[in-house]
Amino acid sequence: MSDTEEDSLSSESWPINEDWLIEVLKKHHEVRSGIKITDFKVKQGCHDGVNNLSDILSVSVAYEFQDVISKHLDIVIKLLPQDPFSRFFVTEAQFDLREIKFYTSILPDLLAFQESDVAKEDSATMLVSVPTCFYTQYAPAISPSQGSPEPPESILVLEDMRSLGYKGANFTSGLTVSQTEAAIRAIVAIHALSLGLKLKKKVDVNEKYPFLFQTTRATESYQQLVEQGMPQLTKFLEGKPGYENELKALNKIRTKTKELIETLLQPIEPMGLITHTDFWCNNLLFRAEGDGTDSCIILDWQMVTYSRPTNDLALLLISSIPSNIRRQHGARLLDLYYNLLKASCRKLDIDVEADLGYSRNKMELEYRQSELLALLLCIGSIDIAIGNPVAEQRLLDVLRDFNEEGILTLDECI
Repeated sequence: MSDTEEDSLSSESWPINEDWLIEVLKKHHEVRSGIKITDFKVKQGCHDGVNNLSDILSVSVAYEFQDVISKHLDIVIKLLPQDPFSRFFVTEAQFDLREIKFYTSILPDLLAFQESDVAKEDSATMLVSVPTCFYTQYAPAISPSQGSPEPPESILVLEDMRSLGYKGANFTSGLTVSQTEAAIRAIVAIHALSLGLKLKKKVDVNEKYPFLFQTTRATESYQQLVEQGMPQLTKFLEGKPGYENELKALNKIRTKTKELIETLLQPIEPMGLITHTDFWCNNLLFRAEGDGTDSCIILDWQMVTYSRPTNDLALLLISSIPSNIRRQHGARLLDLYYNLLKASCRKLDIDVEADLGYSRNKMELEYRQSELLALLLCIGSIDIAIGNPVAEQRLLDVLRDFNEEGILTLDECI
């Protein structure tokens, strides 16, 4: 075993040690014995970007399997944040439980449905692009002194996709066209399979997955963020001559953002399906492939929701791509999403246009509403952009375009 100081460090309150890693590996290999750790290294933090909902550790493990096979595994361990305020925020809203349940409940159901209902030759075009989950733990801790429940302790162990060549995107520069297309392909698979699971297997998604980020609770969480971000945005715009109309429009909707968020999170049936709901570049990893395309892995499922598919698409395009790409390729990217969704659902014997009445025009109308929700969510994270000249200009471009396109006045007809 490695003798570096890092090897016994994980978080301030919970050390990673050899015995615990052996338990993780035994569960991964579905064995009761035969695992021997030869070396492991722990590093604090691993994400390319900021994650306020978890403390993240990166662990590299070398081990012997059944005394003959030498193996190596790179994993990511997500723990509750040590900061007391962040810890309370996460546990009270059950962000940690929701992500664990995505990997242990939703994902297995989607993969089983894909196995049973998608032809083998079609499965390769409907890849569920998320990390492999090796281990989870979620159990309320009991205070020995008081005998009362403490916030649940949660652990999520995932494959570290960076060891396979995946990298985080740069928020400042934004996604390339190829990366955006890869992200769309990745989310379409989740959307299509969850829609198919609902319709073909007659699954009541909210009943089967009660841990989903319910509209009321999600609205409250997002509204808190908007209330924190809106004053910052107002002050920022007041110092930018030429944006008086945009500021006036924002001030007009400021008093009803909670009602707007709640309405826009509501699914429009029959197209209600499982959405990521925090689908932006900092929750994505990319790898350049040999054919000139990119592949994408989707991370951080703490806000998984039953909602509108266009909510994921709008947040991606509004938050994470440069203005010139959004303006030049926006319509084509919407076409790409719709055509991929339609093709994927057809493999499930579902025609979204003929059977569900979901035309390209209807999708675009819903997308316009989702753009307003995406803007509100971006306002809730405005501190990421302010102070960064490139990100600031991207935000200003969105506001200018939205004002000219009537998105900022959509509240009058929603």
